[in-house]
Amino acid sequence: MIDNHRGWHEMLPYALLGYRTTVRTSVGATSYLLVYGTEAVIPTEVEIPSLRIIKETELSDAEWVHKQIDQLTLIDEKRMVVVCHGQLYQQRMIHAFHKKLRARIFEIAQLVLKRIFPHQDEYKGKFAPNWQGPYMVRKV
Repeated sequence: MIDNHRGWHEMLPYALLGYRTTVRTSVGATSYLLVYGTEAVIPTEVEIPSLRIIKETELSDAEWVHKQIDQLTLIDEKRMVVVCHGQLYQQRMIHAFHKKLRARIFEIAQLVLKRIFPHQDEYKGKFAPNWQGPYMVRKV
């Protein structure tokens, strides 16, 4: 890799290629597949041809164009599959969240604390307490 921080720009294309060709858990596909409709050909496959590359080089120009048009027509179908996968993933995450959620039952005259979130006006910084109170419950 890089010994110093000055050469990061030389490794950026490789990092982006890795990011774009990695399957995302939330959508079940790579971002490259969603944009271009086919999986990326990594540089190693160009130097040491895989079965996919050998097959494509043996095609005539007309067959190659026909195959590319077929792949373009399948992009919408692949994107719909990814949308469904994303929705299922969100439902699984919601279910996992609700499994850990505990219902709180408050009673009159009980003491409670109020949570201070970073977007609220009462927020004083990361070193300030995250809670205010105690407050007494008067009405449930």
